Amino acid sequence: MWKYLYNVVALVPFLALSPITTYAHSLPEPGLPVRSINPGGNEKVVNIPLSDGSSIRALFSAPTQPKATIIMFPGGSGDIGLGLDGSIRHGENFVVRTRELWNQRHYAILIPDTVNSLNLRGHRSSASYERIIEDLLTFAQQEKTGPVFLLGTSQGAIAAANGAAHAPPTALAGVVLSEAVSVMGGSKETVFSATPQDIHAPVLIVANHTDRCNVAPPQEASPIAASMTGSSDVQILRVTGGSTLSKKTCGSLSPHGYFGIEDDVITKISAWMETKLR
Repeated sequence: MWKYLYNVVALVPFLALSPITTYAHSLPEPGLPVRSINPGGNEKVVNIPLSDGSSIRALFSAPTQPKATIIMFPGGSGDIGLGLDGSIRHGENFVVRTRELWNQRHYAILIPDTVNSLNLRGHRSSASYERIIEDLLTFAQQEKTGPVFLLGTSQGAIAAANGAAHAPPTALAGVVLSEAVSVMGGSKETVFSATPQDIHAPVLIVANHTDRCNVAPPQEASPIAASMTGSSDVQILRVTGGSTLSKKTCGSLSPHGYFGIEDDVITKISAWMETKLR
């Protein structure tokens, strides 16, 4: 737990010194080579061309011998503030702060930022964002780092469900929805807005009994599972615990974001993924 707390605290001086406009207007042209974050490291910033002619910046982190790739969708606004140099302004989110743990389990991780710092609330279930997910999936397949999973947390679960609902039948090894937004709130969309009945890939729904986020109540895991009538393989993983550092119950550093129980949750999710790779 203290490892993650240290990383969050270390971000504070950086937040104060980094202008937002640097990230909103410094996108390289689509197709340019990727840029390494650390020489010799396993992370790099990639600029992925989109089908509409624009591009999206993403963080790609891969171990030496990946067994699979996970495209991860953060919650909140979706804006992680990814700089060309690999700096991240909003690194508290569960999928962002735990990427090293996934690499240790031999999974490559692809985390997209938003285009020009766009707030994704209300857009994740849209056809336009589904097309972006298609382009992310194409990139992941071209990297040849194994079968592909989609994983979304909180608001990001809406994106993962949307992508899975429109992916070709054999394109995904599975989809993971963690603390999925299932109650209508300020974003005016939920995981039910993403046509979950059209998902055919295996699904894992993760619900933390300790989560007190009002738009992602853990008891909604069963209705979410019941809505996925197109998949023959839907499971619910129920966990308990977590500490609270965030001021809001839906914050990343709370039970909603598995703060303090990251390793346990990741171990259980990766165990489910292993069964889809056999």
